[in-house]
Amino acid sequence: MKGAGTASIAHGVLDGEESAARSRADDIATQPYEITRERLRDPRVLDEMRARQPGMKLRTDAELDASLHATLAGRRPGEPVWVFGYGSLIWNPAFEFAERRVGLIHGWHRRFCLWMISGRGSPEVPGLMLALDRGGSCRGIAYRLSERQVADELILVWRREMLSGVYHARWVEAATATGPVRAITFTANRAHDRFVALPEERVAEMVGQARGALGSCRDYLDRTVEHLETLGFRDAALERIRARVGTRGHP
Repeated sequence: MKGAGTASIAHGVLDGEESAARSRADDIATQPYEITRERLRDPRVLDEMRARQPGMKLRTDAELDASLHATLAGRRPGEPVWVFGYGSLIWNPAFEFAERRVGLIHGWHRRFCLWMISGRGSPEVPGLMLALDRGGSCRGIAYRLSERQVADELILVWRREMLSGVYHARWVEAATATGPVRAITFTANRAHDRFVALPEERVAEMVGQARGALGSCRDYLDRTVEHLETLGFRDAALERIRARVGTRGHP
């Protein structure tokens, strides 16, 4: 009986510890935050990001470094490093750059096709995140990094975009007003379990209701559309989704 009682107590302690751990993870996951260069430079930020997504397989620091080095291996000798942004990197790059240009790439289009279960969504009410998917074309911003800052600034981009494996980093050619540039961008990993292909009405439904520690998915959509308009061009698909969302879920 003594042994059974001890086992029962031990089981209760473990249950309590697991419950407390889940509670701490939930607290971290819902605590508001912003993506800034300062946060991404903090060596503790990866631990925080992992705590915000308990149960999700995320890359280790070593895996992030290996991925970055593998991508940079595709750089041509003497070639400047550009990063092509098409979503939040347009309005919140959170890294330093030497030059920026409006760019147009072919073979890829901007699409809400990645489930977002933290940041601007939750496991209960997931949001959607933009990625580049196959086909079409996409206008965005190409940022040239200073040569002396390539490693330091790109690792910040990798911590932000490449932690979960939902993106493939690849080199694309972007046409700009002063000539083409080769740039690193982030395309959807169609083999990832967070990849999804939804009709626009379903996308609008999810974007209209999801929110998380970073804010609402609706805000993410609005900022992207508005900044594209400021740059002088439009994304017809995003504008259709925005019209479907209407006032639903607006902060």
